[in-house]
Amino acid sequence: MSRPLVAATRGDLDAALAPARAQGRSLALVPTMGALHEGHLALVARARELADVVVVSVFVNPTQFGAGEDLDRYPRTWDADLAALAGAGVDVVFHPAVSEMYPDGPEARGVTVDAGPLGGELEGAVRPTHFRGVLTIVTKLLGLTRPDVAVFGEKDYQQLVLIRQATRTLCMPVHVVGCPTIREDDGLALSSRNRYLTADERRRALALSRALRAGADAGAGGADAVLDAAHTVLEETGDLDVDYLTLRSPELGELVAGSEARLLVAARLGSTRLIDNIAVRLGAGEDR
Repeated sequence: MSRPLVAATRGDLDAALAPARAQGRSLALVPTMGALHEGHLALVARARELADVVVVSVFVNPTQFGAGEDLDRYPRTWDADLAALAGAGVDVVFHPAVSEMYPDGPEARGVTVDAGPLGGELEGAVRPTHFRGVLTIVTKLLGLTRPDVAVFGEKDYQQLVLIRQATRTLCMPVHVVGCPTIREDDGLALSSRNRYLTADERRRALALSRALRAGADAGAGGADAVLDAAHTVLEETGDLDVDYLTLRSPELGELVAGSEARLLVAARLGSTRLIDNIAVRLGAGEDR
């Protein structure tokens, strides 16, 4: 097991990637905020299939956290992360300080990447500045690494859709790949924030994946049937603080009967907020 090259500065990153670029080797980027789990490692495995060289960034991005969110307590597990990435065969790890990515400070007024109308819906309605921060840091990372491929998880589905939109709009020469959500055996979607949950909260959190599965299983009956089935499961749990449960097209626009759709849910359990989603195949039932 070889240790990846660790780059802490933009100069270090350029030096680490220079040999691969000179040799014309393909490059994949997997952006993360650390606190890695098997879901992240699945992204790395997919990146290894798609490119010669795999770069993983480990950076807790302050600009995607709003006031009162969990920036200060977000788990930082650098030693464990580096060991996991070494075991996964990662070539380069980019682990910059905040000052490296935001030389004028994260609060400085400057050029950012606007997420457009979709950035104000769903997660964006609850976290108004979140996607501006996400798209700005992803754009920085893509500019610094210049990968052929960038790999993201479908668990953060709205993020994935917006990153694809941004790279198309900004004419960035990168192929954005989404990977299916990795789940525990009981269905809970893997998330770095799961470690915040108490045993009781984790038990109640299983209602999210159960609701999504029930909705997907009801897809033949159309949108109404999907939402009714999912709502029933959430209501049976009774004490979930649900932010939204919604059914959208795969691009998160309007539904088309008899086509693919995406069912998304977000809920709070204590001080922890979880999101999840699932693909749905709609039948010709009446849509709402």
